[in-house]
Amino acid sequence: MPDLLTFEGRKQRAKFRAWHRGTREADYMIGGFFDRYHESWGEEELAWFEALLEEDDVDVMAWALKTQPTPPRFQGALIEAMQQLDYVDIPR
Repeated sequence: MPDLLTFEGRKQRAKFRAWHRGTREADYMIGGFFDRYHESWGEEELAWFEALLEEDDVDVMAWALKTQPTPPRFQGALIEAMQQLDYVDIPR
């Protein structure tokens, strides 16, 4: 069934998954990243993000906070943008 989704359908699914991680901190970090950058993504960037969503939140957050080394398959411009953390707008 995932193969039947359009590119926009995959983005919608990724948005849902990014904002429903299980903890508020992960939602803000991963969901906020999606909201800030997804509009400019092509196939390669979306595939990277979909793979990232398969990883455990604690690992993704550690890579974003640079407390653990980022695996080679996730290294590059996207994780570097995530590591800036300037996209997290925490509602008060």
